[in-house]
Amino acid sequence: FTERGVELPVEGQSTTTPASRYEKGLALQKAIFVEMIDKMYETAPKNQLHIQKYLSANGVGDYLTRTGLDIRTRELLTYSMLISMGGAESQVKGHIQGNINVGPNKQTLLSVTTQLLPYIG
Repeated sequence: FTERGVELPVEGQSTTTPASRYEKGLALQKAIFVEMIDKMYETAPKNQLHIQKYLSANGVGDYLTRTGLDIRTRELLTYSMLISMGGAESQVKGHIQGNINVGPNKQTLLSVTTQLLPYIG
């Protein structure tokens, strides 16, 4: 890092607090996935609603709201990781739509998938 002029330790990139992470995460989720988030909250069984809230607060509020990478890049990386893992088809479907909503188009997703083929089979 020092050879590239990056001072350590790297400055924190968090933009939320424990009190604001759910609210900011939910707002960003809705910006990325539009009506899909409201539908997920509405259709979640009551005993599983805490999972939706956790995803909004932790998965989005704590991580996707950070500085350093823009949302377009973070969403494209999320798509890349999900297709590489395998077994996450429903999440991949949602993140395809999320990518389209924030910038990467179908051709970009196809190019990323093509580049990952040697690694994911």
